[in-house]
Amino acid sequence: MSQRSLWGKLRLIFLIAVLIIVALNAWLSKVRTTDWQEPLWLIIYPINADRRSDTQLFINALEREHFEDIEIFINREAQRYGVKLERPIEVYLAPLVDGILPKPPKNASILESVLWSLQMRYWAWVHDSWEGPKPDIKVYLKLFSIQNTQVLEHSLGLQKGMIGVVNGFASIDYQAQNGFVITHELLHTLGASDKYDLSTNQPLWPHGYAAPGLEPLLPQNKAEIMGGRVPINRTESVMPDSLQDVIVGEQTAQEINWKSAQ
Repeated sequence: MSQRSLWGKLRLIFLIAVLIIVALNAWLSKVRTTDWQEPLWLIIYPINADRRSDTQLFINALEREHFEDIEIFINREAQRYGVKLERPIEVYLAPLVDGILPKPPKNASILESVLWSLQMRYWAWVHDSWEGPKPDIKVYLKLFSIQNTQVLEHSLGLQKGMIGVVNGFASIDYQAQNGFVITHELLHTLGASDKYDLSTNQPLWPHGYAAPGLEPLLPQNKAEIMGGRVPINRTESVMPDSLQDVIVGEQTAQEINWKSAQ
């Protein structure tokens, strides 16, 4: 056997071992974070994504209280499904993170997606600005000036690694929307799936509707959190004004272990 062939096999064995360890850790995290026996700590890490001074001023003024609507929403909906914890989620704000997140690959293969996920977790470990108990879930909030005219990239949440990446605007006028997107990605990390058409952003009936049995069905007056928008008619929908206009639907509740499948 040539030395090159031996090294190739050793690299393959090492990669398989790493993937097994990652998969095992992901499974253990899934079990622990969805048994709802104790509160989960969600840490939000702000990032000045466009390096502008007005974005930085907004970040400097952020307080934990600016994200309390997330706690209120999760607590309200959890109680509606019979979760006994008084505070299933506790939200905290970390200091500014100075770094550039790894970009997710476009049209990635399974291997490329796995490697990016590992890279993302390593980046999160290196750039952890939080000084406190170990977080259960990390959300990196990339903030952009409202003067920025570019369309923001899609946010994402990784169940494997319990990490979310949210793109938002650095303005108090958009803080309710930022909180909605953070909550959407938070539930992704807990195992919830999207319930909207990825090509049109229209919520999918029935599970992407807040009231799938409403008559007449449209317009709806609330959004299902993973449906992402309030359906107005068959081709139009709008972002909810705040988390007060959002509910957790039954299928989403099942996915995050709030409700047993019937």
